Amino acid sequence: MPCPTHRRRTGRPRSTEANRAILDATRAALVELGWGKLTMSDVAARAKVAKTTLYRRWAGKSELVVDAVADIFDGHLALPDRGSLHADVEGVVLQFAALLERPETKTALMAVVAESTRDEALRDRIRSAIVERQKRLVLLGRERAQARGELPFDADPSVAASQADLIFDLIAGTVVHRALVSAEPVDAEWAATFSTLVVSGVQATLGATATATTAATNAAPPATNSPREPAESPSS
Repeated sequence: MPCPTHRRRTGRPRSTEANRAILDATRAALVELGWGKLTMSDVAARAKVAKTTLYRRWAGKSELVVDAVADIFDGHLALPDRGSLHADVEGVVLQFAALLERPETKTALMAVVAESTRDEALRDRIRSAIVERQKRLVLLGRERAQARGELPFDADPSVAASQADLIFDLIAGTVVHRALVSAEPVDAEWAATFSTLVVSGVQATLGATATATTAATNAAPPATNSPREPAESPSS
């Protein structure tokens, strides 16, 4: 008798489909209900999954909402090569601002940031799921600018990492403050002016660091072998 065959499932794995439904449902529920009324039960009902499915993936709604925000950024923030560091910065600033205009992004981000002020574990999750992942854009932009000759290459990896953190904080913090705190528009004119300030500051800072590193290297005295002490003559 021929061996029975099993039909192979096509399409995305069920776990991927469930994750997508859950994250979409989380953002929709947060916009409609707000942080205070949002529950895991409501998300499960909207996503048409069992509540146990949620708890297998997330310990609670704080972690779930962080991942729902991270999912938006992962899917919509990119850094296509626009030919110059200024154009790259300007493009990502406008992308980020457009995301912050979306109700689900604005509501979710403000909610988790407020909640994280009294929850250290949640701050750590925001840092790992959102900040560290999006910092890739800074690293990519710097690599491109170095390849174009717009920025010097890094001499000290620890200094380069610290500067990447600072650049990310400068761009993300300023755009979030303007869009969500000051409620001012992030339009093309503002983005162009801001990008000019960022790029000129980065070039000046990295250029000064490279110059100081080169000067310190050139000023260091060459290594020499210490003269050997003459051997004492045996006493008579």
